[in-house]
Amino acid sequence: MANLLYVDNSNVWIEGMHVAAFASGMVPDVWTAVKGNICDHNWKLDFGKLFEFAGGERKEVRKAALFGSRPPKNDSLWVAAKKIGFEVTTYDRNVANAEKKIDTDIVATMIEDSYEILQPGDEVTLVSGDSDYVPAIEKLKKRGIAVHVVFWKHASREIKEAATSFTELDQYLEHLNRKS
Repeated sequence: MANLLYVDNSNVWIEGMHVAAFASGMVPDVWTAVKGNICDHNWKLDFGKLFEFAGGERKEVRKAALFGSRPPKNDSLWVAAKKIGFEVTTYDRNVANAEKKIDTDIVATMIEDSYEILQPGDEVTLVSGDSDYVPAIEKLKKRGIAVHVVFWKHASREIKEAATSFTELDQYLEHLNRKS
């Protein structure tokens, strides 16, 4: 049995900074941080720790895919993620500087991989909290594929209910922080 790991980078990172804003006392609750887009920019996601936490031991991970927006040319973020073992897919932001294509590509890749590389007994782990993923999760589960979602406690109710299991990251906030 192996794990196929899919990570929505911006989603887990930005929402992690909202959780960190609450944890550091910048806001009275996470929802205030989310609604006001209040972030603790001192919190940095450690991809290696996320890989190990969500994916399990390296020998158990058949694929680890990280999706996000194209960084500035001097940004070493994606290079570091590749060294850890992630396949990295990036997209340019649109003219309004909004992230596009990420969720759609994660869904398409999960479904494609479920036919091309997933073997009987393998499981899928998704690190994201959007309800946009619910139809894909339901389709995979209908085929007997376990889909585990790992995200912050304030993930959508729909994704929590659709997943085979849901693991909250909140209690691991400091563990997932890259100390620089």
